[in-house]
Amino acid sequence: MSRTGARRAIVLVADACGVGALPDAARYGDEGTNTLGHLAEAVGGLRLPSMQALGLGSIIPLEGVPAAEDPAIHGRLHALGPGKDSIAGHWELMGVVQERAMPTYPAGFPPQLVSELVAAMGRDVICNRPDNGLAAIEEFGAEHLRTGALILYTSQDSVLQLAAHVEKVPASELYSACAAARSVMSGEHAVGRVIARPFRGSPGSFERTEGRRDYALAPSGRSYLEELQDAGVQVHGVGKIGDLFAGVGVSCSHPGASNARALDSIEELMEQPGSGLVFANLIETDQIYGHRKDVQGFARALVEIDRSLASMLVRMREGDLLVLTADHGVDPAHAGTDHTREYAPLLAVTGEMLARRSAGGRLDGHRHDGPLADVGATVLAWLTAREAGDLPGAAFIS
Repeated sequence: MSRTGARRAIVLVADACGVGALPDAARYGDEGTNTLGHLAEAVGGLRLPSMQALGLGSIIPLEGVPAAEDPAIHGRLHALGPGKDSIAGHWELMGVVQERAMPTYPAGFPPQLVSELVAAMGRDVICNRPDNGLAAIEEFGAEHLRTGALILYTSQDSVLQLAAHVEKVPASELYSACAAARSVMSGEHAVGRVIARPFRGSPGSFERTEGRRDYALAPSGRSYLEELQDAGVQVHGVGKIGDLFAGVGVSCSHPGASNARALDSIEELMEQPGSGLVFANLIETDQIYGHRKDVQGFARALVEIDRSLASMLVRMREGDLLVLTADHGVDPAHAGTDHTREYAPLLAVTGEMLARRSAGGRLDGHRHDGPLADVGATVLAWLTAREAGDLPGAAFIS
């Protein structure tokens, strides 16, 4: 088997698990943020044995997670471009750096733009302000059920979100409305994502379904995903990866609307023969717990990821590379409920390193701090033994 055919890479993005404010965080109102650090303090210490053994506590001081005696590759990764949302973070992991921030709407969408949206979608809208998604549904859900008007809201991020009850507006109609909104949100209003948010239930007990769908801009430049595909490497996107890249560079998409489903998809892919990249987003630390400041739920989600990580490490073959990182933060100690401009953690290990430790040796990892794009550069080097000289980033393992 060729070198490329024998190798596989798994990149796990634990959404919003930042590890400290970036130097320019004050520009975003995010100075002093540290998602995992403040989370650990809030719950009296984290218990994450698999991540601890790889070196999570060697990246930053973390209550309950001491530094590893023999860490794997570990460090902090930073953004090169602006922004602090999932698109910016995931794009940069794969070498796409934005020159300027995408538009945001801290006062809601302007009247003329709302009129264009209503005309394109064929439905009125209500709310139209930055809001927590669940709060918007609770406050406006009854009116939506009475009138059929879509719940339109945004956040500090470059997003337009539309929520609708599945019994009032079937998901297929909501998706069509979002596709129409996506066509309107172009040019100066080209937000990163238009997001469909179907929900169900009764007033006082509304809940989102797993039917979320993201309509993202296509990446603004060539990515490491496309480099991999051009080299004949299969790219498997798990969860919202395919949506975040508008399908560009993603060969196959696999379910991952919840962490449990995403982790199942990853394990299924790891059981299959062959090679390629498994690129997965684990969403609940952001969507379910982070924005709600549910520190206990956030900690439990990390425990579940840690348990699954232990299973993945056992399954790793000699030619495997596993990377665990994040895209931004959502600090529970911060005044707001939106994303925070933070470093992302880096933990990386190969099957060869694990085999060496199992035989009584050491992982012999090292510290690596650099841009998010180093992940994409490393994956390309690992799977194809080559570089993409025109893309940012440098491999941290050969």
